[in-house]
Amino acid sequence: MNSELTTPDFCVDVFLNPGEFYFGAKDTRIRTMLGSCVAITLWHSCLKIGGMCHYMLPVRDSRNRNTELDGRYADDAMTLFMRELNKTASLPINYEVKMFGGGDQFPGYANGELISIPANNIQIGHKLLKQYGFSITAEHIGGTGHRNVIFDVWSGEVWIKHVAIC
Repeated sequence: MNSELTTPDFCVDVFLNPGEFYFGAKDTRIRTMLGSCVAITLWHSCLKIGGMCHYMLPVRDSRNRNTELDGRYADDAMTLFMRELNKTASLPINYEVKMFGGGDQFPGYANGELISIPANNIQIGHKLLKQYGFSITAEHIGGTGHRNVIFDVWSGEVWIKHVAIC
């Protein structure tokens, strides 16, 4: 079935910039564009709710912990997801989880780091999802270049367009 035909009469279209987070109901489409950042989508098939985060870095500097949660960091983004699950009394096991991004934007450039920012972002995403009890059902991560991501909360479908750097 073509989901374009099943688009709700009214659709909230949300574009996430780096560091933003959104969780909504079945009338929602969430979009973003990724480079070395990572996006995680959560979708509850029975409740038809879900969300997306677009984080830039694994963890926030401990000196900045006294401020409100910041979606630029994977650990804070996961806490934002858990707040939404608590509001709906839903559990991680009930969600379809997909992870995207972590593309190398400068292939061939070695700056002496043991592990790159994209690799760190992917690694922390896997670690946090497992830690909170989520299982990844699909992922498109690593490589080079950028990705456009579109997530339709009404169906749980996610489309990606990946443009690799040659």
